[in-house]
Amino acid sequence: MNENIRLLTEQQLATWETARRNYEALAHVQLKEVDVRGVRYRVQFNPARIVSSAARVDDRSLRERRCFLCPANRPSEQQGIPFRGHYQLLLNPFPIFPRHLTIVEDEHTPQRIATRVDDMLELARLLTDYTVFYNGPRCGASAPDHAHFQAGSRSFMPIESQWRTLGQTQIDTCSTARLLRLDDAPRHTLVITSPSATDAAQLFRRVYDALPVAPGEEEPMLNLLALYEPAGWTLFVFPRRKHRPSCYFAEGDARLLCSPASVDLGGVFILPREEDFLRIGSHEIEEMLNEVCWEGTL
Repeated sequence: MNENIRLLTEQQLATWETARRNYEALAHVQLKEVDVRGVRYRVQFNPARIVSSAARVDDRSLRERRCFLCPANRPSEQQGIPFRGHYQLLLNPFPIFPRHLTIVEDEHTPQRIATRVDDMLELARLLTDYTVFYNGPRCGASAPDHAHFQAGSRSFMPIESQWRTLGQTQIDTCSTARLLRLDDAPRHTLVITSPSATDAAQLFRRVYDALPVAPGEEEPMLNLLALYEPAGWTLFVFPRRKHRPSCYFAEGDARLLCSPASVDLGGVFILPREEDFLRIGSHEIEEMLNEVCWEGTL
């Protein structure tokens, strides 16, 4: 699978000008590091991501726009690789990572994870050069009306390695799977590890069922990262209580255009405006995490 994706990427960058231009621009993005209570985060200034950060995801806006993930509305240049008979692996033309994929359900059906976590874990097993991630419908997904995953270059997000160095408390088990809570407040990350995809998925569903569901919503607010190594699967669960922080809606100099999703919670905050990139620091990131992350007992 990794070789097929490499060939697809080469073909797309050779024939699709929008994608080629945006991937070339990644070489010039500005980066900086910020420490929040002893946990390292990166900040990336990435103007192309304004498409996602500023996406309108209210019900009316979704009804009035054409879904950009539906086959009929995708760019003519965009090609894909089939997965499990009802997904397509596509090159994301607005990358955060050196290699960035979107894995799209063929049918236009809402973004939900409960029945798709097994697909996510299988993708992680096959895409060993990538970390797979899921943004909930009110947790950073710019297409909450169309089921999809994304995948980005492995080891890009700090949490992929740093979680082993953070304090941990085991709070549950399910056969071979363990559920840990990291000492990384105010993010409050949950980690599931297992050599068995079946056990990891079963323990995830137990967590999923224990998390609160807001009125009018159909699933708990959360973001997920999944990766596979020879020892098995690691699934990072970021429970949420809020979609966007108050600074996103502020006016004037108080506004900070940041809509945290899986990559941000994985340790790389994406800022599409340079003025926001220049002024964001540990205080601003801590405030956003305090607002959007859920701290509760399962």
